[in-house]
Amino acid sequence: MSLKDRFASAWNAFQSEPKRNEESLAGPPQSVITEFSTTGYYRQDRRRMHYNNERSILNLVFNRIANDVASVRIQHVRVDENDEYKETIKSNLNDCITLSANLDQTARDFWVDVVLSMLDEGVVAVVPVDTDRNLDRNNSFDILSLRTGLIISWAPSQIKIEVYNDRTGKREVITLPKDKVAILENPFYSVMNEPNSTLKRLVYKMNLLDQMDSQKASSKLNLLVKLPYSLKSPTRMAQAEERKKTIEDQLTKSKYGIAYIDQAEQVTQLGRAIESDLPEQIDKLTEQLYNQIGISGDVFKGTANSEQMLVYNKKVLKPILDTIELEFTRKFLTPTARTQGQKVKYYIDAFDMVTPTEVGDMANSLSRNEILSANEFRSILGFKPNDDPRSDQLINKNMPINQVDPSVAGGKGAGDEGRDFNAELDELERMLDEDGDGIPDEPSESEKLLEQMGKQLGV
Repeated sequence: MSLKDRFASAWNAFQSEPKRNEESLAGPPQSVITEFSTTGYYRQDRRRMHYNNERSILNLVFNRIANDVASVRIQHVRVDENDEYKETIKSNLNDCITLSANLDQTARDFWVDVVLSMLDEGVVAVVPVDTDRNLDRNNSFDILSLRTGLIISWAPSQIKIEVYNDRTGKREVITLPKDKVAILENPFYSVMNEPNSTLKRLVYKMNLLDQMDSQKASSKLNLLVKLPYSLKSPTRMAQAEERKKTIEDQLTKSKYGIAYIDQAEQVTQLGRAIESDLPEQIDKLTEQLYNQIGISGDVFKGTANSEQMLVYNKKVLKPILDTIELEFTRKFLTPTARTQGQKVKYYIDAFDMVTPTEVGDMANSLSRNEILSANEFRSILGFKPNDDPRSDQLINKNMPINQVDPSVAGGKGAGDEGRDFNAELDELERMLDEDGDGIPDEPSESEKLLEQMGKQLGV
């Protein structure tokens, strides 16, 4: 498609008709850029978690998972018939998920936003805001920008989504077909987002504990004043209320909070701590939540071993990444593209969670089994390639290097330069020909007997 045709057919999700001018790809008009009437101190496009979740341990859990997912390499690639990586496709979709998702977010910020919203809401939509064609009229389109949207209404074939519009600076509600939007549901929905799930119960218990702490930290004195008369009559009750008000006024108006009482009156202070089993219940619910989603508490402490991290990667990160991979491939790539081997695929770097000693052992094992060459391993570690030609070869450097290459007739292996094989063969024949007649001698009778006994003994 030429640049002129691209400008003519470019489409924005917030517009009912295709853009017909250069503004569609050039960005918002200058009047919008200089107008700050709709802006504020906080970024309007930033996703904010539910109030209860922000104040709980879930904020820590969600942020850790979201950042770990964002650290994984997700690309638009081409695979072979065995679903193995062949090449990375240079496309606008690949730029969105690896470099810049939209005007405000890098690819990493975008993935953090997607996973945080998915874990917090239970289901989230990834909206192709800017495309080169109208989504309503074309099944094939090239994605120019992506944003996370909150689904507020469901229909059989469409959904209403609340998405941030970078042209107006506001969140707006749009309606799009389901088959053009990636709908990502939390794989742990029943554990995290159901009304009576373990996570909701944990949030409720933690809110109760916060309320108790607020009450204990309040300015109330919790006093009982024993009056020297009975309170059975209305007149005495009125006198008691008046006496209580007098003591409150004394404490309030006094500079140092001092009040006086009659010698016949007695004061009892209820300053004892309120005992509760809420902390114990919260600890049990937290451990139960960790077990149900496959997280160890050591992961958040930074003391998890390799086995715990492996379980965390397989039980937590992999289901989320599988959901993203399948939905992006299903919605943003046409059947023809999928037939050609195109796919949105993730790759977890196995060297991010191992110690330097383990990296050395892995390098030795992978090179010895001829899985990775030296330069391939150096590129993984971030080092420059070595100029030695052998660094690009899949060879086991622990094996002798003077083996002859059988694929070349009469060829020489590495390290055979300068050897005269004809002279070596002549020397062997001379050693066998002891009488010097040019014909190898026949074995003696004793040698024949030893050979026959060896065959009988299986030697």
